Amino acid sequence: MTYPQRFSGLPEYAFPRLRRLLGDLEPGDSPIQMTIGDPRHAPPAFVAEEVARHADAFMSYPPNDGAPELLSAISGWLDRRYGCAADPETDILALNGTREGLYNAAMALCPETKNGARPVILTPNPFYQVYAVAALAVEADPVYVDATAATGHLPDFAALEPATLDRTAIAYICSPANPQGATASMAWWSDLLALAERHDFLVFADECYSEIYTGAPPTGILEAVRATGTDPNRVVAFHSLSKRSNLAGMRSGFAVSGAENIARMKQLRNYAGAPLPVPLQMAAARAWGDEAHVEANRRFYAAKFDAARDILGNAAVIPEAGFFLWLPVPKTIGDGVAATLKLWTETGVKVLPGAYLARETGGTNPGDPYIRAALVAPLDETVTGLTRLAACLYDKRS
Repeated sequence: MTYPQRFSGLPEYAFPRLRRLLGDLEPGDSPIQMTIGDPRHAPPAFVAEEVARHADAFMSYPPNDGAPELLSAISGWLDRRYGCAADPETDILALNGTREGLYNAAMALCPETKNGARPVILTPNPFYQVYAVAALAVEADPVYVDATAATGHLPDFAALEPATLDRTAIAYICSPANPQGATASMAWWSDLLALAERHDFLVFADECYSEIYTGAPPTGILEAVRATGTDPNRVVAFHSLSKRSNLAGMRSGFAVSGAENIARMKQLRNYAGAPLPVPLQMAAARAWGDEAHVEANRRFYAAKFDAARDILGNAAVIPEAGFFLWLPVPKTIGDGVAATLKLWTETGVKVLPGAYLARETGGTNPGDPYIRAALVAPLDETVTGLTRLAACLYDKRS
């Protein structure tokens, strides 16, 4: 059996690579998991209550576009958070997790050609692998745009050759960025929208970490759309309850855009989507309507970032948002792979090499000098992990 050659460039997922790297190596101490961004704070208690209250609805097929109660709750949240007047019937599509939406939006909205040539899809580098997979699925050329300290850990799309931008159909952008935690300002968003207008491409804004932040709430692309008067169909924004509400297992997210884009995404979803069961949609609606549990969640993360400052000192660059540390590896140790091996075999702390989240461009991988550490565990476990990490990599001992 043969398979489509378009997937020959598929990026390998980071975690199988990590399992191979560590293989049968024994941990140097009791293992502490700091790799995957799987929230471990308790979800709001009302979720189970709402699921139980609507359990009879499990016998029925759920509405493909989202239950009216959920769409209305999402619209209300968008208005409160971003001042966005999104029509719940035409501008919002409920998703079974944003990964589905990030992939299917490209399937629904990417043209077969752009200016007579094969289209380009831009992705930041490091990146979430679904961006690249979506590009390959629609037979577009993925172009990886490095997001480094020199560019503020956001991609400089404007530095690309005009010929590349003229072929660009879609630009994916993650803000707050995974893994670096950088956030796009109003000026940055406005410049990107102007570039998209000039070269006629869509912007897919993955904002799934938007509600975990250490200072002011990150500016969203919908605020920039309103401020600049940009056509809402120029942008698709994606949000999720996974990080905001510690509900990764619920698989509840949404896409918001102009009515034309959402109609095309709904049409594809009639055939290629799996809508969330109604009891889960009802629980999600309540979660989008409640901010108390989100504020408590931010306080939990703030305590862990405070601990990181105390333990790591100057070695830690505390991100603007998200729950990862993007830590530079001392040159005496080497790269992120070497640091990951050293941490595991000497301390039992498991992190992710930065290179596993990026692709080589121009002979270098922008993730090579970093490791990613997730601060999702309870505070005491996080403190233990950070203390071991600081002593092993940075010779900082408590």
